[in-house]
Amino acid sequence: MKVLIFYASYGGGHLNAAKSINECIKNNYKNIDTELIDCIKYVNKTVDKITTSAYREMAKKAPWVWGTIYSNSQKGALAHLSSRSNKVMAIKLLKLLREKKPDLIISTHPFSSQMCSYLKRKEKISCKIATIMTDFAPHDQWLVGNDFTDYFFVAHDKMKNYLISKAIPENKIHVTGIPISNRFLKTYDKKEILKEFSLSEKRKTVLFFGGGEFGLGKSKTLQIFENFVNSNENIQIITISGKNQKMKLGFEKIVQKYNAKDFVRILGFTNKVPELMHISDLVVTKPGGLTTSESLASHLPMLVINPIPGQEEENANFLESKNIAVWLKKSDDANKIIKNLLSDSNKLKNMKENTYILAKPNSTETICNILFLK
Repeated sequence: MKVLIFYASYGGGHLNAAKSINECIKNNYKNIDTELIDCIKYVNKTVDKITTSAYREMAKKAPWVWGTIYSNSQKGALAHLSSRSNKVMAIKLLKLLREKKPDLIISTHPFSSQMCSYLKRKEKISCKIATIMTDFAPHDQWLVGNDFTDYFFVAHDKMKNYLISKAIPENKIHVTGIPISNRFLKTYDKKEILKEFSLSEKRKTVLFFGGGEFGLGKSKTLQIFENFVNSNENIQIITISGKNQKMKLGFEKIVQKYNAKDFVRILGFTNKVPELMHISDLVVTKPGGLTTSESLASHLPMLVINPIPGQEEENANFLESKNIAVWLKKSDDANKIIKNLLSDSNKLKNMKENTYILAKPNSTETICNILFLK
């Protein structure tokens, strides 16, 4: 059996979801040949370069623009333009599909879902199509060509109900959660990890994601980090700046200012996120679909910062409505909210308990079982 897994390079979540599915198939299913492909890069490298660069610049410098595009792309001229452009690019994708002859296409981005469903409607391909929606809020771009899509995998029941309201048959919709790495399912020795990072068992641990692919909200992020460092609560902070060197330097200056090196650890890029989530009591992060799923699987309450207008703001609203996250908005008194959150053990306990209701830690395995064990 030949399986193509399509993603697109707009943020890391689509790729990581695709990688998790690919890893699960390779580890658990014999006689299935898989291949990961960036669909936009394949059909047009120039388009890929322009659109990914534009997304990065909008997300970094003018997130409200992206929010407007996100909202308008569900309706009106922009929706039709997107669909038409995908039809043009689908013709180029057809060359690949004729060469690879897949039995199943798995898509973690709406562009590839649209292109493949268009080709299926035109009877250019006949394979099955599975769409994995990698956010906690639905968007109609995912649903273009849904008549020719065989599977929809969604994060929670509310999304399923939305798809049903759009006349998508219920038997196509599966509430599985967003695919995450199986490393988040492992049990770790908390004492050993704390020891590895020279951290205390007697303090609450805050995991602070402060880098981000686009460096969004740098000054606001540093201000929130400073609020944590200067909170006078019994906490220790693990800050991940990723590949964002400017953020790392900003964090280091704040640590130096408050002489806080005893209880703050600043990391650049790290592959130990599952372990660090396992030992933490609170995560501070943007609410991307994948990071949110990983936090839920790790049963971590969330303080949401800097959501990109559009899907991330919708994710933030949803998480706050389920009392899993507190969304720290620009107009809020950050210092007051942080102090209240850190000092209220019952609040954190209730938020943690609510993660068990929404978490889908076995999402990747569940998706693969539905696709391959029928």
